Amino acid sequence: MRLNTIKPGEGAKRPHLRVGRGASAGQGKTCGRGVKGQRARKGGYHKVGFEGGQMPLQRRLPKVGFRSAMKASRSELTLDDLMRVQGADVSLAALVAANLVPAQTERVKIILSGKVTKPFTVKDASVTATKGARAAIEAAGGRFEAPQA
Repeated sequence: MRLNTIKPGEGAKRPHLRVGRGASAGQGKTCGRGVKGQRARKGGYHKVGFEGGQMPLQRRLPKVGFRSAMKASRSELTLDDLMRVQGADVSLAALVAANLVPAQTERVKIILSGKVTKPFTVKDASVTATKGARAAIEAAGGRFEAPQA
């Protein structure tokens, strides 16, 4: 088989219909649009979801869900992630530098998932921890210098 011999299967390609070319062409005069009305006009059709003035379905149904604007500024961090921080000091700037949280993050919460083996000093008030994570960090010799909320 060669590329210049490949062609579509028999009956797969049909010639396009030339509308509006007279009565003998089969689609002359109104070109399959019927007689008068909105759908017969050029550019005359309604938008998606339009139900002739009746309240459309997407507006009849109740709104569901909620997207918090605060979500973009908050991040979670596991103890395993914390082990990837260079140095012993943990601050928001250090976490952003280590690519552990996005740059627009304002608050970080450390959660108990994984193990921490080296002592960390959490100096930033915007970095908090759950009770279990705090206990694990302190058990490894770490401490929290900033006041925790």
